[in-house]
Amino acid sequence: MTTLSSGFAHARRWLRDHPLAFDATLAFGALVAMICGSFADPGTGHGPTFGTRTPEPLSVLLMVLSALALVQRRRRPMAVLAATGILSAAEYVLMDPPAPVVMSAVIALYTVASRTDRPTTWRVGLLTMGALTAAAMAFGSTPWYSQENLGVFAWTGMAGAAGDAVRSRRAFVDAIRERAERAERTREEEARRRVAEERLRIARDLHDVVAHHIALVNVQAGVAAHVMDKRPDQAKEALAHVRDASRSALSELRVTVGLLRQQGDPEAPTEPAPGLAVLGELVGTFRNAGLPVEVACADRGAGLPAAVDLAAYRVIQEALTNVRKHAGAGAKAEVSVVRVGATAEVTVLDNGRGSASRQPGAGPGGTAADGLDSGGHGLVGMRERVTALGGVLSAGPRYGGGFRVHAILPVEARTGEPERPGTAGGTGHCR
Repeated sequence: MTTLSSGFAHARRWLRDHPLAFDATLAFGALVAMICGSFADPGTGHGPTFGTRTPEPLSVLLMVLSALALVQRRRRPMAVLAATGILSAAEYVLMDPPAPVVMSAVIALYTVASRTDRPTTWRVGLLTMGALTAAAMAFGSTPWYSQENLGVFAWTGMAGAAGDAVRSRRAFVDAIRERAERAERTREEEARRRVAEERLRIARDLHDVVAHHIALVNVQAGVAAHVMDKRPDQAKEALAHVRDASRSALSELRVTVGLLRQQGDPEAPTEPAPGLAVLGELVGTFRNAGLPVEVACADRGAGLPAAVDLAAYRVIQEALTNVRKHAGAGAKAEVSVVRVGATAEVTVLDNGRGSASRQPGAGPGGTAADGLDSGGHGLVGMRERVTALGGVLSAGPRYGGGFRVHAILPVEARTGEPERPGTAGGTGHCR
């Protein structure tokens, strides 16, 4: 039984892959059925009788021609239906009793209905049913009300209905397949988009960590080299700041790289992401590097969501790093974090004159902000981070000298994270 089923399935697949061979097989089967039916005499008793008549040569010719036409039923369905319909009507007109040539017209009508639309099926089906039934009633050997004539009407009608049902089911299956393929493409595109967003986020975090701490290391190393011979105590203090900054950089890099670990890797650090709760420590590193920083935070007694808290911290970190790198000697910075309704405003000001990279038009895109760091990625990343939360970032020269970075972050929109108690920039953290 298994071998038989396997052989049948193989033959079915082969015929499906070779439609012309399938149509030739179908045409041959239809010819055999028509020839067998031509030996039957409808009779007037309890059904047809076999062996009482033989088909005429003309009937055999019409049956062969109609079977040959069926071989082309997929390529030219309308032409095949017209040819088989004419041959069937000719059989009714010329032969008495007629051979069942109309069987080929029934198959051709099914093909037309299964491969065209419903309005075409209705028009062509009604025309074929009416023409063949009228020919059978008008020229057949039996009375017009006989079951053979009504059978022509019934068989052609069922052929049209069956073909329309097959077409509808095929269209339904194709629609389901198309939706499944479209959903698969959408999932793949969504996965690629999420991977790109995650790569961009990790790149921003890495840049923020490296740019800040390496800038401090560079400054303190320069101070140590400058005073090493004359003031070794100050050189030791500068080297201690270098050590602390490098340790902080390694720690934050370890946390960021830990996001890339796979399941089964050693457990990544579980320290929370930096936020305004450690703003005092961040400001302290800049003060140790020789940059005076004043901090003003309004305490509204409410916290910020984790994403907003991290974004505010990174904005301040990158802005102060740029001040230290580009503002020049004697520059001072001011930092403020204010909660205004449903937004948190972060502002970083400095009074430095700065280098050419801080002039309007510097950096990619023609803005001064984009030219404040190596390659113009720092404030570009800040702007992307703020925009991702639905906020707005502006950066540019101040009237009378200096620079201003201003970020407006929505406290509730597009975050969906629980607030961190006490991280709204209260006086306990902003000193």
